[in-house]
Amino acid sequence: MADLLEWPKKDNRRLLHVVYRVGDLERTIKFYTEALGMKLLRQRDIPEEKYANAFLGFGPEETHFVVELTYNYGVSSYDIGNGFGHFAIATQDIHKLVEHIRGKGGNITREPGPVQGGTTVIAFVKDPDGYTFGLIQRPTVHDPFCQIMLRVGDLERAINFYEKALGLKVLRKVDKPESKYTVAILGYAEEHESTVLELTYNYGITEYSKGSAYAQIAIGTDDVYKSAEVVNLVAQELGGKITRQPGPIPGLNTKVTSFLDPDGWKTVLVDNEDFLKELK
Repeated sequence: MADLLEWPKKDNRRLLHVVYRVGDLERTIKFYTEALGMKLLRQRDIPEEKYANAFLGFGPEETHFVVELTYNYGVSSYDIGNGFGHFAIATQDIHKLVEHIRGKGGNITREPGPVQGGTTVIAFVKDPDGYTFGLIQRPTVHDPFCQIMLRVGDLERAINFYEKALGLKVLRKVDKPESKYTVAILGYAEEHESTVLELTYNYGITEYSKGSAYAQIAIGTDDVYKSAEVVNLVAQELGGKITRQPGPIPGLNTKVTSFLDPDGWKTVLVDNEDFLKELK
């Protein structure tokens, strides 16, 4: 058992993409490419399953974190819920980016300025579907798509789960008693080097609505079967459950497994070799 729990630390893991649903694929692609500066990397339509999707990011999927947008035929809007927080984009010139987004019709919900009690300059914008994007000014930017923020009801339990089940490391933790929240930043490399997961705990709030819009995060692994064993073991201790047993996806042959964390957020583990084949 101890050997099995060591696996996530040795495994070759990386946050691959985040998946969420939008009401108008072309409208969102236009906003993300023209206003946010992302590139459309690939797009596919699956009429027999009645959905289409598009992958967008700031660089190739082999090296960058990207977003997979899903459009389900005939569904024009979704409930985002109050558990999803935001995506974040890092930029060297936040004022310039905000003016550019504004010029493309973007909804600026917080003008650029320092975070409360700190010096980091941030801003917030909303996309056409109502998803929030945080903008963060940084002196150097490795991958602009730098963060996903989700709210959790028990921060220590969530940290414990993501460390044990996924091998993520806590990079920093910030408690803001004056604002009644605590955040933990988790990643596979330092914050300036890789995309990270930000978990937020608001004092006294133990449950959030997931809505129908946000779907999941995908993470690469060298062995979905062994990774699923670890998740199963950790879920027995901390909560959560496997929702898709490890194996190939019919028609695609990419091996995956998926699970819910103790708060009900979904993660999909994807075989690294199969993922690269899918990109060719």
